[in-house]
Amino acid sequence: MDLLIVNHRDIYHPQAGGAEEVIKEVATRLVSKGNRVTWFSESVKNRPSKEEYEGILLKRRGGRASVHIFSLKEAKKHEVVLDSIAHAVPFFSYLVNAKSIALVQHVHQDVVKYELGYLSREAVRFLERQIKRYNYIIAVSETTKKDLHDKLHIDESKVKVIYNGVDHLKFKPGEKDKEPTVLWIGRLKRYKNPFDIFEIKRRMKSRAKFVVVGSGDLSQQFAEESRKQDVLYLGRVDEKEKVSLYQRAWAILSTSFIEGWGMTIVEANSCGTPAVVYNTGSLPEVVQEGVNGFVVGYKDFDSAAKALDYLMEEKNMKVMSRKSYEESLKYDWDKTALCYQKYINEILG
Repeated sequence: MDLLIVNHRDIYHPQAGGAEEVIKEVATRLVSKGNRVTWFSESVKNRPSKEEYEGILLKRRGGRASVHIFSLKEAKKHEVVLDSIAHAVPFFSYLVNAKSIALVQHVHQDVVKYELGYLSREAVRFLERQIKRYNYIIAVSETTKKDLHDKLHIDESKVKVIYNGVDHLKFKPGEKDKEPTVLWIGRLKRYKNPFDIFEIKRRMKSRAKFVVVGSGDLSQQFAEESRKQDVLYLGRVDEKEKVSLYQRAWAILSTSFIEGWGMTIVEANSCGTPAVVYNTGSLPEVVQEGVNGFVVGYKDFDSAAKALDYLMEEKNMKVMSRKSYEESLKYDWDKTALCYQKYINEILG
């Protein structure tokens, strides 16, 4: 199989995040099975136009907008194409290659109101609705599949659900901090509501250390406020430190308006850390109430605080830490990559 993956960023991009992690984990496993995989993305400063990463050929050209044009020329050259639509706007590979698949993490129709002005918002919404023109679509959760149907009017028969996985050799339980600790990790974007952390912290009855990891549009503003609120803001951290933070935390908190999958929740669970999440997006699909965490109403700060107070009791945390790890065993990158292989083989006939 000769597979092209198109995505705005590759693993070396300074803003690489969850979408790039998914591609890396799946692509490296497809390469190990004897497939040829090319990853096409926008140019990265001080990186060559071509290089290899663990058997994957990385090709770069253009910027955030022009990569859409350059990718069409590349899509003609390959047997099958996987368009990773991580930022709402498709790459339209189906125009030049009939065997093009749209990979959708989550639907942005509602999210864009947090990030864009009116004209930009409506343009992105229109372009995202063109996903319906793909003959083949992968959704990372049943929630995303439902949103594709409800918000983009896509026939559900065109959508294959393939869950993302987790690397259990990398993300595994470790020693917890002696001090009760709450971790928040993600991009500091408006739709992820990072400032909700302060409201929830104020409502907690128990004393807990709050640690926040991530960067984004709100970084500077959040850093200033975190110093006033006694919240430890670390910015971006390397992978080793991220795993350590997952392991040491007593709970992970998500305040996002929408997540197509919630990778940080599964990674935290794999490290034996239960979650408190809002009942939005796919998170209620990932978090089983009272098993690997708690689901509370959107911006229900009091309920979120109460759930965290429960987990800051050591005996409660230990029980749910074990259950969280056990729940995470349902997800595995080897299983995920095998599903991709089977699905693409079906398309190729």
